[in-house]
Formats: sequence, structure tokens, C-alpha cells
Amino acid sequence: MAIYDVLARAVALVGAGAIRWRRLQGNVQRRPAVGGAPEIPLAQPQGRIPTLKMPTAQGWAAGQLPAAAPGLKVNAFAAGLKHPRWIQVLPNGDVTVAEALQQAGGAPRTLFDHAMVATMRRAAALGDSPNRITLLRDADGDGVAEQRHAFLENLNQPFGMALLGDTFYVGNTDGVVAFPYTAGATTITASPRRLSSFKPGGHWTRSLLPSADSQRLYVGVGSLSNIGEHGMRAEEGRACIYELDLRTGHCRVFAAGLRNPVGLAWEPVTGRLWTVVNERDGLGDETPPDYLTSVSDGGFYGWPYCYWGQTVDDRVPQDAALVARALTPDYALGGHTASLGLAWMPAGTLPGFDSDGMVIGQHGSWNRSTLSGYRVVFVPFANGRPAGAPRDILWGFLAPDESVSYGRPVGVAIGPDRRSLLVADDVGDVVWRVAAA
Repeated sequence: MAIYDVLARAVALVGAGAIRWRRLQGNVQRRPAVGGAPEIPLAQPQGRIPTLKMPTAQGWAAGQLPAAAPGLKVNAFAAGLKHPRWIQVLPNGDVTVAEALQQAGGAPRTLFDHAMVATMRRAAALGDSPNRITLLRDADGDGVAEQRHAFLENLNQPFGMALLGDTFYVGNTDGVVAFPYTAGATTITASPRRLSSFKPGGHWTRSLLPSADSQRLYVGVGSLSNIGEHGMRAEEGRACIYELDLRTGHCRVFAAGLRNPVGLAWEPVTGRLWTVVNERDGLGDETPPDYLTSVSDGGFYGWPYCYWGQTVDDRVPQDAALVARALTPDYALGGHTASLGLAWMPAGTLPGFDSDGMVIGQHGSWNRSTLSGYRVVFVPFANGRPAGAPRDILWGFLAPDESVSYGRPVGVAIGPDRRSLLVADDVGDVVWRVAAA
């Protein structure tokens, strides 16, 4: 057995003992912190060795599929990819998929660092990044892509994508780059034009969302660390959403205090920007919850000083002025669900989902006693706001005993036919298609 696996098992055993102790003390909450007014337990700091629990990545057996809500069916739109993370549907119906992976940084420095690296490798969450974007084409419209092309290669952990006119934009981990695009092209070989630069490392994904007038790009940039443990100077320019003006090249912080804002989407009734945010670890199963929120220009959302409004995190040196400014998110999604994907889904896109709302790809937890996420959910909206409990669209990515994961959903997008949903699965190496049964 490799030394990293031994270390991982040792830390997991310590964490399991801590979980049993907290259960005896009545401090593990069974009810998820979900909705606009969630019940969030008091923080239970887990110390230097927080709960470490992540299933082994197994992948899907032949013929095995995720479970879908009544009235829906699911099929592989494309299989045999390499860690597909994000999806972009082009105007001509082509689908581009960013294939990228978190890469190991410097040598682990602590026992927990070693165990975390081993655990992430076992869960297929760490390794050599493919660093490419693949183009998928379903020319006959049967719901399966029969063509596959290397659209862009030799990128740097690509994630977000956007096509505006004859320019294709990519969110690399170290900045936004642009490529010339010709309608119907299956490969781009031109050199990129750099538009902005970001610090790599930590939360490495860089999601992109164009403005309605196609003049700006909004870019999600996550923090370097969990709670600023390397100092706030190392976090400068991070944990925020940027606004990049494509005419002038000016890039400014649009909203801050967002630990890891990944998926971005427009809500069409109000025209407001929404995001899903992964909150901090080490305070308990449901504390604090990940969340879905509208984003205000100039808004501050608490990280790292506080969470869910102005609940202070005592582990962090405080800034009282910023705590006083912290806005409360709109909708809690449960603790450590790793909600990453986000897409607006109009009413009637899928049968049985008769209201407008947001679709969310929940990648799944590692820092809690009972795993959460590992599903695709729908949050209904009314009058521009969340209006009801989340509903499952797709699940079954996790074995019942939580020992293995068959897949982990990430990016979500409405399909080219506007009557289906595409889901990137970076453990199953599949893009799933969900449609009417």
C-alpha cells in the first residue's frame, strides 16, 4: 500500500472517531440547510484534522445509468472523454466540452496535506490535466454525438467558454484568452490573444458569462485557500467575480467575498446575475451551507470573515467594517454539496418541470460525516426569486454505502434542441443527455 494511502486512511480513522464523538454529543445535523431561511447549526470547528470522507472513483459499468426524475430518460451524449468539466452549446448546435483537472502543487507539508492529496487522487480529482476543449456534433439529431474533434489543445486548465460573434473566449486558470472562430469550424489552431491575467492555484476554475449586449464577460475566480490561512495578501484579486470590458480591456471586481463562485447565469425576469458558491470547510456537516445567490455590483458576501450574512468565523482575524457590509445570500443549497454547474431552465424544457428555475450540478462533498450532493437539482423561481424546495433531476452517482462514486456531475447546459439538458460528469468521463422519456 502506498504511503499516501496509509496516511489517508490514518486521517480518515481520526476523522471517523471525531464524527462518532460529535454524534454522541448531538452535534451532527441530519436536516440539510436548504432554502431562503435555512436552519444553520452552530459552528463545530474540527481542528487541524477535519472530517475527510470521499468515495473512490469507480466509473460506470456497461449499461449503468444515473437515475432520472419521472417522465425523463438519460443517455450518454458522449462517452470516453477525459475529465469533462464544463459545457458550451454553440449557435449551430455544436457542443464544446472543457476537459481539465486540478494538478498537484508543491510537496505536501503536513499529515493532513498528504492525506488530502491521496484522497483526491483516489477520487480522480487530482492528476495530469488534459488541457483541451473537445467539440461534439450530433449531426443527425438523435441525441448522441457521432462526431468528435479536438477543438482547442495545449490550454492551461480551461473551464469557462463563450462565443461572441467570430471570437471564442476561454477561461484558463491563469487568465481569459480569445481565439478567432469561423462558424462551423471543428478545430482552432490560431494563437490566443490574452485579455486578462489571474493568479493560478487553489480554486482553479474560471467560469465565463457574457453580458446581454455581448460587450462584457463576467469571470468567476475562487480563493486560494479555505479561510485565508496563507494571509489575505495571497488572496488579493481572488474570491470574487470580475467584469471584463471587451471594448476597453478594463477588468474590475464586480463582487467580492465569494469563496468559490463557479457557475454563473442570468435570471431573465430581472436581468440580474446569479452564481453558486462553495463555502468554507471545517465547521460541521451543514455549517455553512453552499448557496445560490443574486450578485450585486459592489456587493461583499462575507468570505473569509463571516458567512450567511454576518455570522463571524472565529478562526479568521476579523475586519469589522467588511463584516458590517456582508450581504446574506438568497438560497442555501446544503452543506458541502460542491454546487458547481448553473444554468437557467425555462418552464417546460423538461416534462414535469413546469416553472422557470435554475439547474445546479452538485459535484459532491468530502468534508462531512454523511456525503451530500452527487446529483443535479432544480430550484424553481417566480418573479425573479427562488420559490420552493429543490427538486432532483438526476441522481445515482454515488453508491448507497457511499464507498464509491460512479460519477460526479459538474457543468450543466440546455441542449441544442432546447428540450434537453446536458450534464458533464468528470468521474464517469461522460456528457449525459436528459430528455423526455
